[in-house]
Amino acid sequence: MAITAAMVKELRELTGAGMMDCKKALGETDGDMDAAVEYLAKKGLAKAEKKAGRIAAEGIVALKVSDDAKKAVAVEVNSETDFVAKNEKFQNYVAQVAAQAMDTKATDIEGFLAETWSLDTTKTVNEELASQIAVIGENLKIRRFAQVEENNGFVADYVHMGGKIGVLVVLEGSNEEVAKDVAMHAAAMRPKYLDIESVPTEDLDKEREIQKQVAINEGKPDNIAEKMVEGRIKKYYKEVCLTEQPFVKNDDMSVSEFVKSNGGKIISMVRYEVGEGMQKREENFAEEVAKQING
Repeated sequence: MAITAAMVKELRELTGAGMMDCKKALGETDGDMDAAVEYLAKKGLAKAEKKAGRIAAEGIVALKVSDDAKKAVAVEVNSETDFVAKNEKFQNYVAQVAAQAMDTKATDIEGFLAETWSLDTTKTVNEELASQIAVIGENLKIRRFAQVEENNGFVADYVHMGGKIGVLVVLEGSNEEVAKDVAMHAAAMRPKYLDIESVPTEDLDKEREIQKQVAINEGKPDNIAEKMVEGRIKKYYKEVCLTEQPFVKNDDMSVSEFVKSNGGKIISMVRYEVGEGMQKREENFAEEVAKQING
């Protein structure tokens, strides 16, 4: 049976599912509207899109490390409310996402969402996400993931604030205790970059311009302001680069000096903080509870 635009529109209005999902459902059910509604419900896609525009900036970061500590993954999955983020069902789902991400060959979120869900091969990752939205009753979003691997060293992980912050640190050489200390440092001190070479040129140029203007505003002439900028950029590096930051347990040395003194080298870092850079809505706990009770 030919699937018309009007049929797709009708099914979308009935279910709130996406246009392509509606078209696929009608194709799978030979245009039977009732069967298509049931198809979407079973896939968890019905009504999921209606929640898709709602802000999801809460959630948790989950980390998974291989038994030999050579490989690990970090994932951030968002919910609308902290109430749901603390829910066991949601947390179990995020752990499943982390397990999937550990073995994925995808290099971006779009590819990850399109691949087959390992726990139910009749679904994609995105279809399972839609099912969870339908069950949990909030908009959910798999925001990002990152894999790390080191065969000549190991990976250390650290989760802070019940999953609000997750850090993976990869060291070459050294030992697990040192790596764990660096991961804890990164969680607390919020470095934006691994090292000086990792700072984007545009960020560095912006900081130079800011510091030059500060010096000029202090009454310094241009030539003196330029010299002052270089000193302040060194301070900037100590604020934003993991390797350059004073080590939290001994600020007489930098983090890289601490690791080097223990026979190691920092290879990479992943630091995820839930909702960073995202718009967050303000809602109190009582409202969250009421919303859950009322569905």
